[in-house]
Amino acid sequence: MERKQDYVIGSHNIFADLDLPNPEELQTKTKLTLLIKKIIKQRDWTQQQAADALGIKQPDVSALTRGKKLEHYSIERLMQFLRKLEQDVTMTITVKSNELAPEGVVIAESQLAKDIHVAK
Repeated sequence: MERKQDYVIGSHNIFADLDLPNPEELQTKTKLTLLIKKIIKQRDWTQQQAADALGIKQPDVSALTRGKKLEHYSIERLMQFLRKLEQDVTMTITVKSNELAPEGVVIAESQLAKDIHVAK
């Protein structure tokens, strides 16, 4: 007897699996937000303490740490929050295929979070 498969094996990006617009951006924002939330929790801060450190209002910290209203924040702004939390943010860009550089060669690297890797 053949069993019917009643599930779908997803990709490594739930936002793409849900067919949402800009899935890579949403995944990156989510990873950055989870790191911000982890740091706030490790420091045992109240939302008001986090708001003071980040330069935003307490209700915004509440929404951010619950993954709400991410469309209000750019990736750059989330990286600024990490810097305000005394994290070193490193961005690495690799070229998949380009006549300027061979595949997989790092063409740009700048110091901007440790413990975060945003890549496909």
